[in-house]
Amino acid sequence: MRKIKCIKEINTTVHVPGSKSYSHRTAVAAALSNGICYIYNYLDSQDTNITLRGLQQLGVVIENNNESVIVHGCSGRLSPGPQSIYLGNSGTSMRLLTAISALGPGPYEFSGTPRMHQRPIGELLRALEQIGISARSVNSDNCPPVEISGGEIAGKEVSIDCGNSSQYLSGLLLMAPCTQNGLDIYVTAGPVSRPYVEMTLDVMDKFGINYENQGFSFFRVPGGQSHASGTYTVEPDCSQAGYFWAAAAVTGGRVKVAGIGRDTRQGDVGFVQILEKMGCLVSYEPDGISVTGKALSPVDADMGDMPDLVPTLAVVAAFAHGTTTIRNAAHLRAKESDRLSAVANELAKMGVKVHITEDGLRITGGSPKSAEIETYEDHRIAMSFAVAGLAVPGILIRNPACVEKSFPKFWDVFEGLYKK
Repeated sequence: MRKIKCIKEINTTVHVPGSKSYSHRTAVAAALSNGICYIYNYLDSQDTNITLRGLQQLGVVIENNNESVIVHGCSGRLSPGPQSIYLGNSGTSMRLLTAISALGPGPYEFSGTPRMHQRPIGELLRALEQIGISARSVNSDNCPPVEISGGEIAGKEVSIDCGNSSQYLSGLLLMAPCTQNGLDIYVTAGPVSRPYVEMTLDVMDKFGINYENQGFSFFRVPGGQSHASGTYTVEPDCSQAGYFWAAAAVTGGRVKVAGIGRDTRQGDVGFVQILEKMGCLVSYEPDGISVTGKALSPVDADMGDMPDLVPTLAVVAAFAHGTTTIRNAAHLRAKESDRLSAVANELAKMGVKVHITEDGLRITGGSPKSAEIETYEDHRIAMSFAVAGLAVPGILIRNPACVEKSFPKFWDVFEGLYKK
């Protein structure tokens, strides 16, 4: 249990670690590369380390020192490895590694926590089957554990429904250059969270991969390509920055997050625009983006491109006088927790009126009260509700260590808000 202390005045600059999404994708691209890659500012967290361990089990040599992660690329040729690979509750690891495992001889089985075994992956398995790879859900429920058998990638065309996850598409895009004939990928629904696909394409650009993108509904990736070895630096994480911009919003203080610019491909940078609509002042500065909190007004927000910020926005909305509507977030029910229910339950404990809609939340803010917050072993619930404790006395966070999934040093950075 962690008790959050209120603060009357914040005026500070914080530094957040490397992007979790970019770290996963850069590691996978480096693993498939044609030589040695040096990755700087790689996020050291449970999820991203699960990806590294999974790649090692697929035969990729990886070294980690204090300055960088060193990945010895396998030129798209994975090793047989162990039959069973455990990926915890890292959905990104599960989907990206399942996709690229089609490049190996197999068989591979990917498993995880009980919650992971409730998270969908069926559409990706069906896509792999279209190109001649035996891919099945062990329990026949379209969820992990999954078994991928080795074999020739025979097909070139694949159709995939990305209505509940863009990670299926990201996995295919990263894998496709290493196939002999390439892939033509038809997206039949979605992709949800399109900025995450844009991040994947950005990584492909940096690794020298050629591709064609027709409005995110069709992709052509020629085969026989090599991800280029080299030195890569992961930019700061806008999802993690969101907690600190939110801290400024609910306290009326000022927080700058260093190292982030408006030109980032991370969709979560759009959170500052929502805070601006709520009444905050936003400043794009040469060395970062700052938010200054003011009296908060409710908003109507489509969060399809920044789903990880839904819990954070919900907490900020609890302090706005009026009703905030959060839309296009139905797929949050299949995250580390059912985030819509989790957020609604914990805000209700704080005396905030919340209604779960078909695709999001309606939150009527005002004067939140103290509460003991259940985190559901979900890092984003813990970090979002910690923000509430800066302005509401008596907020207690259960299982605060769950932040290690994505931001192990969160509490250290959070404590920096109290320093003058």
